[in-house]
Parts: sequence; structure tokens; C-alpha cells
Amino acid sequence: MRENSAEQPGGEKAHSIKLTDPRALRAYAHPLRLTLVGLLRRHGPFTATRAAELTGESVASCSYHLRILAKYGLVEEAPGGRGREKPWRATARYTEWPGYSDDPSVAQAADELNVAVAERYFGRFAQVLESRAGVSKEWREAELFGDALVYLTPAELASLGERIDALLGAYADREGDPALRPPGARPVSFMKIAYLDPDGGSDEEEE
Repeated sequence: MRENSAEQPGGEKAHSIKLTDPRALRAYAHPLRLTLVGLLRRHGPFTATRAAELTGESVASCSYHLRILAKYGLVEEAPGGRGREKPWRATARYTEWPGYSDDPSVAQAADELNVAVAERYFGRFAQVLESRAGVSKEWREAELFGDALVYLTPAELASLGERIDALLGAYADREGDPALRPPGARPVSFMKIAYLDPDGGSDEEEE
């Protein structure tokens, strides 16, 4: 699994960080921590005070959760400042974690993180849909909203994901270099979700 938010201005960082420790997976599943990492990738570096302004939480709470994120390598202190006024930055553009693990503790923690991320994605999407007054006809007609049921093998589904990644990769350079963005380009959140349909019947073909 992989989660992404926009680039962090002011410097390069690792492409991704992979979480495999169940403690790290559970720590990251906290809604405020997910939000803080996303904000740091989009707007960071910033202090706990600024984090409180962006999230509506207390400075003490943001400071505590930033330290937990730092413990597991998701954020780090940036140069400058001191105490609660020290800035923080994300350590990577993406967060990755196992889609499958033979270790039951890792598998359970990864599933819990998947649920937390899904709730965050769709909660944010629902908020966007509730405030559409300022969205132009052009953007409304261009946006994607729908689903499809397709019959695939695991290998075909993996291949489909790779092809989607390749299509999105054509626009990847625009993330870090505003000069590459054509006039009228705006940030678009693109969610990739494909799951085995529980109403689709058995995995085995009928005889």
C-alpha cells in the first residue's frame, strides 16, 4: 500500500518510507498523525504552533504527535527554532506498508492502517462534495466519480495498477517543479482503489 501527499517545499527528501514494524503501523494510523504528515508534505516545514493553526488542535497535542511521528521516522526536525517553535518536516514524499504479511501482528496492524487511511480519504472527499459552489463547470465535468466491476486474475490486477502508475508518472515532474505546470493546472487528488469484491462469489471457478 502507498499513501501520498504533495511535495514538501524547500528541499529534496527520500522518495518513500516503508513501515513494517506493527508499532509504527499502529502509530501512523492515528487520524491526527496522518493529517500532520500530509500537511507537512504539502505545506511544511512548520512548527507545532502552525500545526495547531492548520488542524484546530492544541499546540501541546500537535507537539506530542509530531514527536511520535519522529520516533518512527516519518518526520524530523528541520533547521532553526527551538522548543515548540522548532520546525518539523516530512522525511519522504510517500509512505508505504505491506499489502500482505505472513506475520499476523504486521498483517493486523496494516489492516488497521488501511482502514484509517480509507476513512481519511473518503471523509475528505465527502467534505469536498459538500462545498462545490466555487467549482467551475469545466472542472466538474472533468472530475472522475464512478466505479466498475471487472473480472481479473491477481496478475492482471497488478498489471493494471502498473499501467495506471505509468500514466500518472507522466505528470510526476510537475509536483516538484511549478515551471512545468501548464496554465490552468491545479492540484488534483487521484485515488487508486481496487479490492476483491466480497459479493463476487468464490475464488474458485465452478465445475
